[in-house]
Amino acid sequence: MNDTHDPDWLHQGLDHIWLPYAQMKTAGLPLPVVETRGARLILADGRELIDGCASWWTACHGYNHPHIIDAIQRQAARMPHVMSGGLANEPAYTLAHRLAALLPGDLNRVFFAESGSVSVEIAMKMALQYWINKGEQGRSKFASFQHGYHGDTLGAMSVCDPEEGMHHMFKGALQEQHILEIPGDEESRKNLDDFLAHHKNQLAAVMVEPLVQAAGGFKFHDEDTLRFIREATQRHDVLLIFDEIMTGFGRTGTLFACQAADVVPDIITLSKALAGGVLPLSATIPSDRVTDAFLSDSDEAAFMHGPTFMGNPLACAAAHASLDLFETEPRLEQVAAIESHLNKTLSKVRDINSVVDVRVRGAIGVIQLSEIDDLDWLKTQFVDRGVFIRPLGDVIYLTPAFTIGEDELSQLTDAVIDVTREWSRR
Repeated sequence: MNDTHDPDWLHQGLDHIWLPYAQMKTAGLPLPVVETRGARLILADGRELIDGCASWWTACHGYNHPHIIDAIQRQAARMPHVMSGGLANEPAYTLAHRLAALLPGDLNRVFFAESGSVSVEIAMKMALQYWINKGEQGRSKFASFQHGYHGDTLGAMSVCDPEEGMHHMFKGALQEQHILEIPGDEESRKNLDDFLAHHKNQLAAVMVEPLVQAAGGFKFHDEDTLRFIREATQRHDVLLIFDEIMTGFGRTGTLFACQAADVVPDIITLSKALAGGVLPLSATIPSDRVTDAFLSDSDEAAFMHGPTFMGNPLACAAAHASLDLFETEPRLEQVAAIESHLNKTLSKVRDINSVVDVRVRGAIGVIQLSEIDDLDWLKTQFVDRGVFIRPLGDVIYLTPAFTIGEDELSQLTDAVIDVTREWSRR
């Protein structure tokens, strides 16, 4: 980007802000965004970029949807926040009721927090205390899967893949968990079943990102795999946690990924698109089986956790407006149309030597390369073509807003195809 167009605030703040996933000594200037509109980012120099990742998969309705903005403004004028300890607010209570009605099975009790990582921490703590309340000591370990990613806080980091993920340097400082192969074939299924049989008395829960493991490389697995994991955990009496922070709210083609497999986890975590990509909000939602273990005449059985901004009325108002849009606008049909477009267009690069795989699920399109050794080159090429795409590991991926226009989606996929071809000729 031409520095002459950069606003003063960017340079003034760069010496004081800490950027995510970046080496601050060598990091280049991020793109200064001054406005958002639909699926577009408007830069300080007037350029418009079509956003191919919907701000880390959150802006499912696009940016600045008037129904969400109006809901936030009306709530802000009345009551932006009150604490949840001893006080109640209508947006949080009605949102809990609404989510319970949308989720499958008996996922009925909603615990709100601010971020996805924290919702994972809460789910883990909830699973640990479930067994304590049941009088079963020693069930303090978790099992998760290779290529899994569940967040950047300490507990969540421990269930990420320590070899493939971004947290390998902390391996000695984290509680060691069991990282297993996704049971996608007969051998790995037998291995999981044998593992659960031998370790169930030390396990609190198994955790999985259903259908799509996102930040760990956008690895896909099918519905049968989820059904097997559910059957195996039930057979060996181990809790199952679905991390639907990325997959929840339509991204994989159904409102929740667990619905595609027709299975109900013991605990589900939600965030990202929960509030329409506008405000931070997460939810950890256990089944009645889990909740019942905390209901007692003894305070010692209570779940002692309470984030300061838990049930924030502004964020909950945004979530209500987001759910309204899923009910009144054809979001899942739009996801199906995006899936069709991605399947038709991205297949054009399958025969390129540097392309290892092309895969599509719902509003997710992935091109896996043999390696990516120059992320900056790729990012620059995309910006030059009027799109914002942020490759990850060895993949170029698209997770656009569900409301993206057909021409905008074509510009995204054309850019990906052109840049992939150029990459293979370098």
